Amino acid sequence: MQKILIIMAATFITSGVFAKDRPVVAVLDFTNETQAHWWKSDVGRELGGMLANELVSTGAFKVVERNKLDSVLGEQDLGASGRVSKSSAAKMGKVTGAQYLITGNVAAYDENTKGTGGGIGFKGISIGGKSSKAYLAIDLRVVNATTGEVEYVRTVEGHSKGGGMNFGFSRNGFGGSLGGHKKTPAGKAIRAALIESTDYLACVMYDQDSCVKEYRDKERSRRESSKSALSLD
Repeated sequence: MQKILIIMAATFITSGVFAKDRPVVAVLDFTNETQAHWWKSDVGRELGGMLANELVSTGAFKVVERNKLDSVLGEQDLGASGRVSKSSAAKMGKVTGAQYLITGNVAAYDENTKGTGGGIGFKGISIGGKSSKAYLAIDLRVVNATTGEVEYVRTVEGHSKGGGMNFGFSRNGFGGSLGGHKKTPAGKAIRAALIESTDYLACVMYDQDSCVKEYRDKERSRRESSKSALSLD
């Protein structure tokens, strides 16, 4: 009898009976508070799409298709304001089937370039000449589409360095206005911040295991580092 129960339990687990339900999320257009040179009117939509792709790649979420969002976005002007009221959250959740709405705001961006002497270029590959680094901070908000309450808030930072042999990389591809930036420090910082964002969301909204403490410690370290830059009495 005991062996039969063990076999049944194993069967349930492997067949997904005991598998966790993946949260259904909708990703809104990003907003911007910086003077980033790469920001254009359609970049907010592109970043939302890139974040949605990264969320799907974690396997922890069901992501609402963008065409289901467009009509509600147009009515509520959420793409421009980045604000989600309780009534608009409930409406969007009802129309799209989303349990959560995810918003992102580019809160800080900085890029520094300095000469390193010499430098040659061939077919888009640069060796030497200039060294660049970029910093990007994104404020994430996850809103419950039923209650309109903000359930998760986090500032995610991305850093990157360029120079030397600059090949760049592509994962779920840059396109549109950002298409020319995927090999730049800006593009690398954007991708790093988006991947960190989705790893965090998968942890707190789906995995909910030891990673939660790891992210809590990481956030505490980030806050301490930011605070140390200011001299307090």
